[in-house]
Amino acid sequence: MPSYAPPPPPPPPPPPPMAPPPPSVSAQDQIAVTGSRVRQPNLGGNAPTGFVGGAENRERYAGREVAAVQSVAETPVSTFSIDVDTGSYANVRRMLTAGETPPEGAVRTEEMLNYFRYDYPPPTDRSRPFSVNADMTTTPWNAETRLLRVGLRGYDLQRRERPAANLVFLVDVSGSMNSADKLPLVQCSLALLADRLSPRDRVAIVVYAGAAGVVLQPTSSRDAVVEALKNLQAGGSTAGAQGIQLAYDVARRNFAENGINRVILATDGDFNVGVTDNQALINLVERQRADGITLTTLGFGTGNYNEAMMEQIADHGNGNYAYIDSPREASKVLEDELASTLFTIAHDVKIQVEFNPAYVSEYRLIGYENRALREEDFDNDAIDAGEIGAGHQVTALYEIVPAGRRGWLPGRRYETNQRPAGAGPDNGELAFLRLRYKLPGEQQSRLIEQPVSAALVASARAPRGDSAFAAAVAGYGQLLRGDANLGRFTFADARRLAEAGAGDNYWRREFLRLTELAERQRFAAADGGK
Repeated sequence: MPSYAPPPPPPPPPPPPMAPPPPSVSAQDQIAVTGSRVRQPNLGGNAPTGFVGGAENRERYAGREVAAVQSVAETPVSTFSIDVDTGSYANVRRMLTAGETPPEGAVRTEEMLNYFRYDYPPPTDRSRPFSVNADMTTTPWNAETRLLRVGLRGYDLQRRERPAANLVFLVDVSGSMNSADKLPLVQCSLALLADRLSPRDRVAIVVYAGAAGVVLQPTSSRDAVVEALKNLQAGGSTAGAQGIQLAYDVARRNFAENGINRVILATDGDFNVGVTDNQALINLVERQRADGITLTTLGFGTGNYNEAMMEQIADHGNGNYAYIDSPREASKVLEDELASTLFTIAHDVKIQVEFNPAYVSEYRLIGYENRALREEDFDNDAIDAGEIGAGHQVTALYEIVPAGRRGWLPGRRYETNQRPAGAGPDNGELAFLRLRYKLPGEQQSRLIEQPVSAALVASARAPRGDSAFAAAVAGYGQLLRGDANLGRFTFADARRLAEAGAGDNYWRREFLRLTELAERQRFAAADGGK
């Protein structure tokens, strides 16, 4: 049984701003909004600007219920698509920093896990684009269960190895972008990306509001890109689908054979004119995906943020989704992780785990609710799945009940309805792990298979270092989601656990601070906001 006790209430004063400040960003200093109705903000701090006071909150999320516990006797196979998006983590950080409790639908635990890097070894041979790793620890919130961690790490790509990029920046300049945390931050972010491009790359800029237009034809001039960004201004209603279509047209006319062809959409997602149906937008980006043009979405702002649309169209566009709440986050996504953001090393990556009932009676996958696939989808190459970029990492955590231990599911009255225990082969395999993926340009998937040793159960120890940090992030995410299977585990427990693996890494130290903010919000809500 869990041994955690609730901590005493924290002191009531509000938290101080986060620190340290972001690094100096040369391109950021050159950005100012010409003719905009908003004053250029001071973007020097790391903390997001938060919600607009008094404004109606029309943010939209498409969260799923926490995944159900599965009986191995009845559902031995778990299948899901990978996910390398990180937008949920940054968006939740923005809310907590602003003193808001994130809605459960905004929290996707897998994106929180994948926001951080872990100590997975790189692949030894690029013929297999990623390494596959598995380890096990005890569970911090349940003495009866174990945490099985599955980790992938894509091969790294040096800057000189990256193929030429044909990029189209698609920028929302509608009236809804007329605030300090939107268009000015978009300009800063895309200028950072322009700083990292090579002379072989070409960038065009398309804007949309009441109408869509090309404000910069494809160019390799970094100065021309920055100047065009500097002159953008917000105003008018939004016709996002028109802008996306024009951006794809520009990308197609300048298609880079054997290169990167991508539209990068920067918006708050408030499509209030024209095509507003998510499915229509999904159909549009899927058609372009088939022609080799992918889509990355960068979310900005508060109050009317449509995250449901942003995440879905990026997924269907074979791209990735990130939320930008500060210049530091822009630097992380568009400078530090540029190769991962732009260059795909494998697509339609699926994971399937078959558990052996001789060693596992119950399990649940933490997160990935909106990435779940049917068992038969695994071998079907027509089923779309997630992409992994150069240097990307993917982490998945299964909480399992070893055979003979007390699980979550109740017993059954009738003998024929009871779940048999220990019915699997005693072959020393806890589970069998399968991965399917396609290399760029290929339509037929490749298969990786490897057993997971049952010896991991007996050798499992309390998580420490990297595994402790991953468990802490998972617990934090599930607490925010209202997971009922965490026992008495608290944000304070997550913080203590994360300390063991935080080191001096800026992003991990910031996570500790976020657990404090979440804890304060939880106590404030319990106290009626007093």
